Amino acid sequence: MALLPITSGAGGFVLSPDAVDRLERRMAEALRRARRHGEALGAITVTVDPATDPTAVVAASRRTGEPWFCLEQPDRDGAALAALGCTVAIEASGADRFTRVAARWRALASRAACDPPDGPRGCGPVAVGGFAFAPDGGAAPHWAGYAAASLHVPEATLVRRGGDVRLTLCALACPDDTTADLVDRLLRRVGELRAATALPMLDPDPAGRYRVASAMPPEHYEQAVARGVERIRAGDLEKVVLAREVQVHAPVDHDPAAVLGVLREAFPSCHLVCAGRGDAAFVAASPELLIRRDGLRAATLALAGSTRRSADPAVDDHLGERLLRSAKDREEQAIVSRRIARTLRPHAVWVTAPDEPEVVRMANIQHLGTPIRAQLARPVSTIELAGLLHPTPAVGGEPLPVAAPLIPALEGLDRGWYAGPVGWTDLDEDGEFVVALRCALLRGPVARCYAGVGVVRDSDPAAELAETEVKLQALLPVLAA
Repeated sequence: MALLPITSGAGGFVLSPDAVDRLERRMAEALRRARRHGEALGAITVTVDPATDPTAVVAASRRTGEPWFCLEQPDRDGAALAALGCTVAIEASGADRFTRVAARWRALASRAACDPPDGPRGCGPVAVGGFAFAPDGGAAPHWAGYAAASLHVPEATLVRRGGDVRLTLCALACPDDTTADLVDRLLRRVGELRAATALPMLDPDPAGRYRVASAMPPEHYEQAVARGVERIRAGDLEKVVLAREVQVHAPVDHDPAAVLGVLREAFPSCHLVCAGRGDAAFVAASPELLIRRDGLRAATLALAGSTRRSADPAVDDHLGERLLRSAKDREEQAIVSRRIARTLRPHAVWVTAPDEPEVVRMANIQHLGTPIRAQLARPVSTIELAGLLHPTPAVGGEPLPVAAPLIPALEGLDRGWYAGPVGWTDLDEDGEFVVALRCALLRGPVARCYAGVGVVRDSDPAAELAETEVKLQALLPVLAA
């Protein structure tokens, strides 16, 4: 059952004879199911050398222009899921995009011919990708390839947890396929996998100049915050989250794999994301888990309110304590926690959360966070849970029906996947989605970085602009080296 690395030549991988035999049997069974139902997934999962770096392998092995994806959290026992190719694309738009995508995945999962579940979460066939912030978001030309809802079933997926690394190979069988064709397709993919052990490095001395510019003048953002405060004080809503876009124009194309490598070192406790589509890549170092489902257990994190870090431990602690005592930040955080708990309760036996938020420290910023757990009363898929929770008041507003149309009117931008759910789900409809924050869309030499803040009654426009600058420091120093 082992996957044996090739130690010479292309430096790739090769399946053992037993694994090839199992691959042939799974593809034959998938083909029989496809001839009854019109299509069926077939897959096998094999063990891999524990020294394998899933994200590095995927970054080194991707074909030009093909989709690739990774989601990892190094501090969580080295948890990583990295994927190549697209066996099936599941896309939708509109207010019901989550339920439509969930239904399509459920149908595919019900007919899959694959190995029994074994190994880390995420083994076996999965669907990976994301959702735009808005029901019809991602319409701007620079968001081409990132539909309002877009999940891909990869051809090859590497999953790691601790020292356990597995590779899943997956194909979609159609009635006119042959077993030999399906097997050959996946064996070609295996032969192209490169046994990379590290992500590429950023050029330490790049030639040429970098230019950083706001998509709109900073004054526009301050005015948007001021108008948001006016609406809140008028009693129209409690909170609205407003974002801005800052562009980095580089003298050469941005390298998403190298950017991801720097983020991995700088933000090991964050959820590190890269979703490549065509000639673009969406990268993020997000502090915020939207939903993680494991059977009937669900977990999320209410995150709102922030302040800077300090290299001086005493000052850093003081900043954290001041954040905990800030009425403005506590109000912002409470709004998020209440909505998440209220959303989960109709679907749960119980929902629990600490009475007080805690300070969550990242490399460059501190947040107020409240972990929330729930025991589901019945199975609700990870995708559908993400749809129920998105957008939380941490990235949208409260009440949402008032905030939703106000956000684009004040921001003047297409958020695309910024602040949307990005993640994966498996055959059991378990999985996890994170909120795409501290992120950038890379396309050639242009990187579009996004950061937003929660606007409440006591918000000060200049202070909120300064907070976006703090949040942008997660990516700007990496992209404008």
